[in-house]
Amino acid sequence: MNRLAFTLLCALPALAQDARQIVDEAQKRSRAGSQRYEGTLEVIDARRKVSTKRWVYERLGAAGESKAVLRFTAPAEVKGVALLIHNHPDRASDQWMWTPAVARERRIALQDRRTRFFGTDFTFEDLEERDVDRASYKLLGEENHLGALCWKIQSTPRVDARSQYSRTLLWIRKDNYVLLQVEGYGAGKNEDKLIRRIRYSDIEKIQNIWTARMLEVHDLERDSRTVMKLEKLQYNLPLSPENFTLQALRRER
Repeated sequence: MNRLAFTLLCALPALAQDARQIVDEAQKRSRAGSQRYEGTLEVIDARRKVSTKRWVYERLGAAGESKAVLRFTAPAEVKGVALLIHNHPDRASDQWMWTPAVARERRIALQDRRTRFFGTDFTFEDLEERDVDRASYKLLGEENHLGALCWKIQSTPRVDARSQYSRTLLWIRKDNYVLLQVEGYGAGKNEDKLIRRIRYSDIEKIQNIWTARMLEVHDLERDSRTVMKLEKLQYNLPLSPENFTLQALRRER
């Protein structure tokens, strides 16, 4: 590092480093070797029509290097549809979607990560876990939000992350480092436009990990919402690595 770069680095306000430390601590406190839950997804479109799906989710490994499988169990027309995710610390995740009706998997291309996942308001990118070092952070201040005192932090993805978001705003509770809300802003010409909001609620301590049992995703462009509820949640249970392969994705359960 040259002298000018070193001088500029030393001149950065301490808040920049503090913001990264807060996000890193939030990840550490939610870390578990494995996770499993059953859940419901209620999708509410702009006309307030509601559709409901059930799924089972399993994850093995820590954030940034984990593997996960999400498999729909109901209703009948979506039963068996599954998504396999291999997260990486230094690049975008690998994702494959299995559809029983055509009996084959489809690799999700990088340019398709911003599309909606199977009719929900989550995008494929929203479903991946990213290492804390794949973004830069800025502490914007503190404020009362959703009934709790929070740090408000701006997260800007690295260019090589190729995110659909130019930036996201995070609200993290000061008392327990739980994430309460995420707001994602569009990229390019839409970088000042809020396109998606995720709120976390029904927070309780499960196996010593503060956990949000309910997530609500609001797609502001479509004016649709997806409410996800977590049931029968367990951490650090024995899961076989063989369950997180393409061969396992093709198996009916």
